[in-house]
Parts: sequence; C-alpha cells; structure tokens
Amino acid sequence: MPKQINPLMPMDNHLLNILSEDEVKDFKAMKAELQDTWVKKQMFRTETEMRISVLNDLKHPTPAAKYWQAVREQNVFFEQMVFLSFDYRRNEVEIKKLHKKIAEEKDELEKESLQIDLEQKTFDKAGMELTAKDRMRELRLWSELKDELVKQDPDFDKQNVNTHQQESLPKRLMKTFQFFDKANDADGAKNIAAQIMTAQRLEKEGTLKINTNGKGTTNDKSNPKLSQ
Repeated sequence: MPKQINPLMPMDNHLLNILSEDEVKDFKAMKAELQDTWVKKQMFRTETEMRISVLNDLKHPTPAAKYWQAVREQNVFFEQMVFLSFDYRRNEVEIKKLHKKIAEEKDELEKESLQIDLEQKTFDKAGMELTAKDRMRELRLWSELKDELVKQDPDFDKQNVNTHQQESLPKRLMKTFQFFDKANDADGAKNIAAQIMTAQRLEKEGTLKINTNGKGTTNDKSNPKLSQ
C-alpha cells in the first residue's frame, strides 16, 4: 500500500498571526483541497514532456541518440536521489535533536522557538518524501523508455556514447541548419554550418567515418554538401 504523505497544516492560532479570522475560516475550509494540491502538483517532467520535449527528433534523430540522452537524464535523477537520501537522514537527526532539546529546555520562549524549528523540519521531511516519490516515478519512466528504444534498434552500441554520435550528430546538424533560413539567425547558421563543414572535412580526411545506418561506418553520399 502506497505511503500517505501529507503536509503539516498550521494551527488556527498560528494562522491568526498572519491572517484575519475570515481568512482562517476559508483556509480551514480548503484544507483537504490544499493537501491534495500539495501532493499532486507537478514536480518533474511528465512522460509526454520526456518524449516530446527531451527526446525530440531534432536534437536526437535516432533511437541510439534518444537512448543516450535517456541515460544522461536517468543518471541525474539517480544522483539527486542519493543526495536527497543524505539530506533526509540529516533532517531525521535534526528532528531527534530537537525532540531532545524540547524535552530538556526550561525556558518557555526557547522551547517555543525549538517547537517551530521542529514543525518546519517535519514539513521538510514530508517534502523530501514527496520529492523522492516523484524522482522514483521519473527513474522508472526513463528505464521504460530505454527498454523501448533498445527494442526499436537492438544493434546500436550501448556501451560507448561516441559510436552513435557518428550518425546522430551530423543528422542533427543538417536538420537544424534547415531551419535557419526561416529563423533569420545568421550567427546560429554560421555556427551550425561550421560544425557540418568540420564533420565533412574529418570524414574526408578519414578521421571520422560518419555512420549513417547505425550498423556500420559507411559514408553517406546522399547527404547534402555545403558550398565551400
């Protein structure tokens, strides 16, 4: 059964410090709605955003290119999950320390201040749990997308990122270059043209063999050439 995560809602007397009585009533009436909003708000990307915005066909024109971008994205979420686990453990220790300090504190004002710190740390804890849950959702989605891309093209190199770039990077540059006559971006066009010309020169010199089909390293004589 999924763990229920709910934010710590402020007490009425605390709300009265910053809201009017009527506003407090409205806030209380919205309690269930606000908790629902807090839980279901979008934190990270949806599957639709991942497929269309991240793994778009212009930047990543081949299954291999999309796969390696998915690897990068998944790794970021993996590392952030590990860092979050450290923060969560530190926060748990701080909560234990605050409980101990509150039990031992004699001064009422200091105890009140410690109680506020405790409530804030408790809210932080709930936020971290919610963040971890959504990070896990995206980690699973990247895993599913990677599997899907491998099924589309089982033969591409899944160990060396450089291999697919011999095919996908020239394709990306040529596709991008086609849009610059409409974008009125001379500097951008020059930058892309420079990269295409460099790739073509390296191919001609034998330094780079452009892989056009994902299976070998053959030259593509159908690719348009830039005028020298």
